[in-house]
Amino acid sequence: MTGWVVRGVGMTLVHVVARVVLALAVAAAPTRGSMLQILTLVAVLLVALVWGALDGIAAGRRGDEDATDHTMVWLKASLVAGVAAGFLSWLFTAIANLAVSANSLIFEITAGAAFTVLLVFVPATVSVAIGRWWARRGVNDGPRTRSADPDQRRADPDSSADTEVFAPARDRS
Repeated sequence: MTGWVVRGVGMTLVHVVARVVLALAVAAAPTRGSMLQILTLVAVLLVALVWGALDGIAAGRRGDEDATDHTMVWLKASLVAGVAAGFLSWLFTAIANLAVSANSLIFEITAGAAFTVLLVFVPATVSVAIGRWWARRGVNDGPRTRSADPDQRRADPDSSADTEVFAPARDRS
């Protein structure tokens, strides 16, 4: 399986399990529904953040040989997670008579899926970037590029004068 399929199925399972646990918890303690909703939302966000950070750290350690576009990987995965989690949540409600969703199938696979896509995609891509930065922060990437500031280049003894426009005029004085 490709990486986006694994991430999509994994995040689908995380989202559906969170919604089922939320439905069971709200049925057991209805007065705590708001707090339980926030906790399940945070749980799904944390899974996306950690998984994205692990992807970013792995990509950062591989360096330039990593040609994976993690933005597209996580976009595809979040689309799979959104539609599949919406459908499975509706299915749990229809078959198991469990109050996982109070919405229709059309709502779950459109608007509900769009929310899930954002819930997975945004934190995952942000944490991929942070993870990549974290893994590469101490790595020497070779020589630094030269500054565009001519005064700073003049102060650098290793800079070559033949790239400057007025180097011959300055050398005569």
